[in-house]
Amino acid sequence: MASERDMFSAEIVNRGIESTGPNAGSLTFSVRVRRRLPDFLQSVNLKYVKLGYHYLINHGIYLFTIPVLLVVFSAEVGSLSKEDLWKKLWEDARYDLATVLASFGVLVFTFSVYFMSRPRPIYLIDFACYKPQDELKVSREQFMEVARRSGKFDEGSLEFQKRMLMSSGIGDETYIPKAVISSAENTATMKEGRAEASMVMFGALDELFEKTRVRPKDVGVLVVNCSIFNPTPSLSAMIINHYKMRGNILSYNLGGMGCSAGIIGVDLAKDILQANPNNYAVVVSTEMVAFNWYQGKNRSMLIPNCFFRMGCSALLLSNRRRDYSRAKYRLEHVVRTHKGADDRSFRCVYQEEDEQKLKGLKISKDLIEIGGDALKTNITTLGPLVLPFSEQLLFFGTLVWRHLFGSKSDGNSPSMKKPYIPDYKLAFEHFCVHAASKTILDELQRNLELSDKNMEASRMTLHRFGNTSSSSIWYELAYMEAKESVRRGDRVWQLAFGSGFKCNSVVWRAMRRVTKPSRNPWLDCINRYPVV
Repeated sequence: MASERDMFSAEIVNRGIESTGPNAGSLTFSVRVRRRLPDFLQSVNLKYVKLGYHYLINHGIYLFTIPVLLVVFSAEVGSLSKEDLWKKLWEDARYDLATVLASFGVLVFTFSVYFMSRPRPIYLIDFACYKPQDELKVSREQFMEVARRSGKFDEGSLEFQKRMLMSSGIGDETYIPKAVISSAENTATMKEGRAEASMVMFGALDELFEKTRVRPKDVGVLVVNCSIFNPTPSLSAMIINHYKMRGNILSYNLGGMGCSAGIIGVDLAKDILQANPNNYAVVVSTEMVAFNWYQGKNRSMLIPNCFFRMGCSALLLSNRRRDYSRAKYRLEHVVRTHKGADDRSFRCVYQEEDEQKLKGLKISKDLIEIGGDALKTNITTLGPLVLPFSEQLLFFGTLVWRHLFGSKSDGNSPSMKKPYIPDYKLAFEHFCVHAASKTILDELQRNLELSDKNMEASRMTLHRFGNTSSSSIWYELAYMEAKESVRRGDRVWQLAFGSGFKCNSVVWRAMRRVTKPSRNPWLDCINRYPVV
């Protein structure tokens, strides 16, 4: 029973005073019970740790072999005096020139193969986040007025949306499309979707090309991700047409992949750049709010209305070595986790029609539990790639001990009840956790044992811009740059999760100290943040 109780949390909400009836004047309240995010650090699966170590060994074999060769060479050379060493080298070169030339040729060949087989470094030159016009800005009260004025919702649905908004962590300066604000008709039309897509995508790309001074015709790879709105021609084709990009561009359009699709786009662009040297890649991440606006009464489908807001990010990647000096970040790792084989995970975020045949995005009550399981798998795989050796040793040692001897223990020892929890703050200086909702951020902070400072960018992005889907992690990085908190060598962890169910991580290393940019969506309000 204790383990079942640990899976739930309770809080007192809706405090007030009874206004009518026999109990008028008495205090009233409601108790809300939620399912907690699983304490995944207490139930790590050994196979995912093995997977992470497999990645580490594959990419770090030279780190183990080269020191051994150096030790052997040093021991051999150290046994000779300086005079004996020069004499031996001169005599070998004099009497066995063929051996010397062959050895030199093998050395050159080995280093050539090593450098040619190394993956090309992928640089993030710069990125841009779209900031909508002020006329699209709505407070929570204005949002409720828009919903009430539409005439599509009954009182129960309106009250539910109000409760969700007040506990969401979203502030009073988020943005929704004009089609939602000014129209009482069906906003989920192709015309409205294309209008919103053009506004946000071209706005972000115009800023990106201006900041990087790269011409659209110089871009060789284009990846666009938008989960809900997928017209024909595609969004990537809209961009190519608008900017008159070159005819041999490699373009990709990712749909239906949820809020973690931005990292998937980065991973795809990375793989394409590895096969196409001296190229630029642009990755655009967005979501169409108006096209996904639900006007029915199903409460699990009303949740996206309350959280999702307008936003778009565009980033420029390069594999050209000459861009080393002007790049902001270098791509270090991408780790992707997919739980789609499990039926509950597959259906926890599901687009369908309700009883009235109105299309919407249905959010399962098991979302937090399923997300926690995917997150557990992802960070367990990521750990061996990023954690300091001391943390890896402690974590792996306690994990193996529990795996081998845990079942034989009587459980009286505290060390047997709780494995060592790695300190991810030692692996990263900055955290960009997808700003989905206040509840999810709270549970992630508790389970990963992060500080309020670590979570500041995520919470402030949720407050200022709402849940902008796959672009939210870039608004968070923009917040850090506006605060001038990113310094040379800092590691940035971007973590996102979405439908499928997927959890993805990407790690960047800062190439230089990032000063406050001239264009940034936070510039006009950064002095007011952080807020409580």
